[in-house]
Amino acid sequence: MSTATTQPVATGNWKVDTVHSHVGFAVKHMVVATFRGRFDEYSGSLVAGEDGSAKLQGDVNVDSIVVKDENLAGHLKSPDFFDSADYPKISFTSSAVNVSDGGELEVEGDLTIKDNTHRITARGSITAPHVDIAGNDKIGVELEAVIDRREFGLLWNAPLPKGGFALENDVKLQVSLELVKEA
Repeated sequence: MSTATTQPVATGNWKVDTVHSHVGFAVKHMVVATFRGRFDEYSGSLVAGEDGSAKLQGDVNVDSIVVKDENLAGHLKSPDFFDSADYPKISFTSSAVNVSDGGELEVEGDLTIKDNTHRITARGSITAPHVDIAGNDKIGVELEAVIDRREFGLLWNAPLPKGGFALENDVKLQVSLELVKEA
């Protein structure tokens, strides 16, 4: 299901260019700093119809998680967090894509992590189509959303000696997508 946008998204089928895109997350760690990670294997598309409808969807390979420590990457793939052996994919499918006249983008849809699906709203921006140096039509999408990781079965945490916990429950999801129009 898709809804009409305030300002239409450029018509066509757009595929994520994974070389020039980023899918990541950020979470407060040990009360004092923000920890960031990313996924290197993902796919996605934006389909925009002549009628103004638009649908954004994407999948992430959990085993492609990248952090600066191999042991930590293993822990994040374990049942304590993503449990990539049983749940190898994170997926998102939009139910509404709205663009204001100023280019502000709001995407509502279903995010699934570890078979837990919840409706989220991501906000950001979308660019008008541009032609790259190879003659391809491209658009850019920047989105952020904050989720409560516990709703998705990501429950691991540890109390700190002087109060607080190793991880906050709110996680910021960040995507920066360069999409190329399919012929």
